[in-house]
Amino acid sequence: MRAMSIGASGMQAQQLNVEVISNNIANISTTGFKRSRAEFQDMLYENMRRVGSPSSDTGTLLPSGLQVGLGVMPVATYRISEQGNLTVTNNQYDIAINGRGFLQVQVPDGTTAYTRAGSLQLNETGQLVTPNGFPVLPAITVPSNALSVTINASGQVTATIDGQTAQQSLGQLQLATFINQTGLEAIGDNLLKETAASGSPTVGNPQSAGFGSLVQGSVESSNVNVVSEITGLITAQRAYEMNSRVIKTADEMLTTISQLR
Repeated sequence: MRAMSIGASGMQAQQLNVEVISNNIANISTTGFKRSRAEFQDMLYENMRRVGSPSSDTGTLLPSGLQVGLGVMPVATYRISEQGNLTVTNNQYDIAINGRGFLQVQVPDGTTAYTRAGSLQLNETGQLVTPNGFPVLPAITVPSNALSVTINASGQVTATIDGQTAQQSLGQLQLATFINQTGLEAIGDNLLKETAASGSPTVGNPQSAGFGSLVQGSVESSNVNVVSEITGLITAQRAYEMNSRVIKTADEMLTTISQLR
């Protein structure tokens, strides 16, 4: 009775589907979050009559075979890199990326991580950091006597210094792009890590060819669409119920067989 194991694989697949959808919904207010979609594929087939095999001694071939599928299995969670809406915060250290690219962040182990979440702050030394205190690369340090900081669309950071008429340059922010953004590994804290699948980063200034621009005083909202997520959740629930019904039906059939006299 293959139906029981097939139905069980369907229930497990929809359970994972619901978990992915629930994570999307949970992060609906997470800055720079990119929603994911679960991908599935059918499993191996049992060939009871292989298509194209001889059906007689005269060389006639079977035009169609007899195959029985063995269920479904999850193969990937695909991150959708669609641009999120830009939300104005009027915080001079908030940066939204409009277009392609990631901010570079130095994590405690000394390696570089990447993020779209531009909710930045200053640490105790005036360095531009993430909410967890991880410094943004290239490093930008704001003087203690700075009255205001300006970050233009191309990533140039300048400050108005108390007692000075000319603006002081503080550095240049850069963005990193990847040929396969989906290949980046999410490590939490709104951070992504480079992998062999993502390829090596290409680093450049904002607004240059292939890179997005920066918008000061704004952040990029999550790209989760509530309506589509709820619709997907209802669909997954119905599919889960149908697969459980398959198992129940198979059990009833086995019960009928066991009661034969």
